[in-house]
Amino acid sequence: MSSTVLTQEKTEFSRGLLAGTSIAIGYLPAAITFGLLAKGTGLSFFESMAMSMFVFAGAAQYMALNLIAIGTGAFEIIFTTFIVNIRHLLMSASVNEKVENAHPLTKAIYSFGLTDEVFAVTSTQEGKVKTGFIIGVAVMAYTSWVLNTGVGYLMGSALPQSLQESMAIALYAMFIALLIPSLKKQRKIVWLAISAAILNSFLSLFIPSGWSIILATLIASTAIEYIRPKKGVS
Repeated sequence: MSSTVLTQEKTEFSRGLLAGTSIAIGYLPAAITFGLLAKGTGLSFFESMAMSMFVFAGAAQYMALNLIAIGTGAFEIIFTTFIVNIRHLLMSASVNEKVENAHPLTKAIYSFGLTDEVFAVTSTQEGKVKTGFIIGVAVMAYTSWVLNTGVGYLMGSALPQSLQESMAIALYAMFIALLIPSLKKQRKIVWLAISAAILNSFLSLFIPSGWSIILATLIASTAIEYIRPKKGVS
């Protein structure tokens, strides 16, 4: 009986690895870009790899690089990335209803790998999702992100010094590229981006840049969500 269960888990894990292949391929350019930008920001190879290994959150890592580049303190960086990743609380709750019962430690392990893409693949499965499957998907995604971060950093090290120094500009270009698709879909995002930018510019005159970003994000988000149902901002 135990051998049958073990075989089933291996099969589900293999199926998860296969399902995670598309995520691994999709992560390749993003992780390489992160490695390049981390090098341009001044992080060491160890620091860049450690961030991908222990944080494993694309948008939050890009945000952290931006904050590091402007000299923001550690607490502000942690708090800002927490806000960026707060959606994972909802995703974890949703997946918990779909995945089979498991030991809390097991859930803690695969919840670490619950990125947006892993959530999408897992939540679209029919019926109860096996633990082995979600771990397989997460392992494939995690491996791709971490390894390609190293590849990107090493590629950055091979670039001429002048080009390495100019990579900081690419960080802002990356944020614009991430923002544009959302701007096209909802006018609300346009107002959110504009109001947050104006607030940040104003608040940065009085408080450290890290805190100004946090407060501007919170105030703008709260205001837009309050105004939207009142005035029908789409």
